[in-house]
Amino acid sequence: MKKLVYILLALLVFNSCSDFQKVMKSEDIGLKFKTGEELFDAGKYSKANRLFEQIVPKYRGKPQAEKLMYMHSMCFYKQEQYYLSGYRFEQFVSSYPKSEKAEEAAFLSAKSYYEESPIYSKDIEQTVKAIEKVQLFINSYPDSEYLPEANELVKELDFKLEKKAFEIAKQYNHIFDYKASIKSFNNFLLDFPGATLREDALYYKFNSEYNLAILSIASLQPERIQIALADYNALIKAYPNTKYLDEANSLKEELEKVKQESKS
Repeated sequence: MKKLVYILLALLVFNSCSDFQKVMKSEDIGLKFKTGEELFDAGKYSKANRLFEQIVPKYRGKPQAEKLMYMHSMCFYKQEQYYLSGYRFEQFVSSYPKSEKAEEAAFLSAKSYYEESPIYSKDIEQTVKAIEKVQLFINSYPDSEYLPEANELVKELDFKLEKKAFEIAKQYNHIFDYKASIKSFNNFLLDFPGATLREDALYYKFNSEYNLAILSIASLQPERIQIALADYNALIKAYPNTKYLDEANSLKEELEKVKQESKS
């Protein structure tokens, strides 16, 4: 009985594949549109798109082109081919700005660019581009139902840039290039005034200032100690109960000790 079931299933699959191949080879673009739409509705996006790719040029300028371009773009999106879906949805909005699907297409185009953004440690070019695309959607559709999600996407993308800049500055600290670390953290604090990592940045900037002061020649120490202590005060003022409180206090005590010794 099991063998019979397997045979029947195999025949159904074979016939289904055979029917699909017949449609693929057909010259009837109406049949391809109808079959592609059925496959699309059934969630068979790969097969649907193989048919759509054959007929998209032939429907250009026809009434059905709008629906075809939307389904074609969505197939790429559903298959996680985000580079293509971003581009295709962008084309759709440009071609059909008054379509009832324009807002959704504009959002999915922007989200496709978001999906293409790599992890923070990689090149930032694609992330910057994604921020621009999502922000353009927000500006174009300020009352969109997709606005909350779009704002979250921008927040996530912004954090990637923030994390990248922070890790670069922190790496300078770890390789003992304290001047480069201080400069990078100064830029970080200017570029990301509301940064999630602001507390960490303030501490590591102070840490770098501390190390630079301690390792300096005697003639440079007084000024650098004062700068480091000012950074300590900035950290404590912004975060009185900072998670770095013990470490920061220990470094401050060392700075004050060296400062007193230099006066003796």
